[in-house]
Amino acid sequence: MKYVLFTGATGDLGRCCIEEIVKLGGYTVFAGGTNPAKLASLGEIENVIPLPLDVTGEESIEEAYNTVRGYTYRLDAVVNFAGIHTFTSMVEGDCVHEIEKMLNVNVMGMVRVNKRFFEMVRIGHGRIINCSSESGWMTPQPFNGPYTMTKYAVEAYNDSLRRELMYLDIPVIKLQPGSFKTQLTDKIYRDFDRAIETTNYFKKILTTMKPMMTMELGLDHDPKKLARKLILALTAKLPRTKYKVCTGKLLMTLELLPDKAVDLAYKAIVH
Repeated sequence: MKYVLFTGATGDLGRCCIEEIVKLGGYTVFAGGTNPAKLASLGEIENVIPLPLDVTGEESIEEAYNTVRGYTYRLDAVVNFAGIHTFTSMVEGDCVHEIEKMLNVNVMGMVRVNKRFFEMVRIGHGRIINCSSESGWMTPQPFNGPYTMTKYAVEAYNDSLRRELMYLDIPVIKLQPGSFKTQLTDKIYRDFDRAIETTNYFKKILTTMKPMMTMELGLDHDPKKLARKLILALTAKLPRTKYKVCTGKLLMTLELLPDKAVDLAYKAIVH
């Protein structure tokens, strides 16, 4: 039996990925998350062990570690999917608190989990898979700065960790998914509407940008596409260093332009 620790399991994408992992056969998944009802539901899936886990809390991580150790002394993979997204300006509202919160979950949560479970991965000759985002390598968008900051940090953390653990023959792999319609997407819509209502400086630009954001986030990508990439990262004997999936076409087009041209394109939106 192979063992996988999966954080962010109670998210929509997390559940889909876990279902695909156990379909492989021969895998037990420790499904870590913070939603008790969804954890209970995950526990109804064969070979899935629900695991209360808050990646922002050292005590919660320690309790999760002790639970996992009650089943196995090794892990074949740690999959970090825990993350949040809050749409906010970089200068308005409670932006400092929101940025700190996102960094704590999206970046430091990953650091904490990998650090605590590293020895189990080493003993199991396993691997670490970190979920980044297309936002982690694309040109940053206005008003998405805090989330982009966290994913740029994830990219740097992942690459540094990979180049450290390659000396121990432990693969470190990142996933770079685009947008998938989930409950998280619905929250972004609400945050965007709140930003329009409360901004002192950007009402015109936010109102103009909303249809483009809605189009980009509303892409109905099949979550199983992400799950299939995860399976490749999990099972490949020689995995790639990164796997992109469902990259946004509009945002990808901006990657072809120099920075000044991207700035002008965004500025032209309001004229």
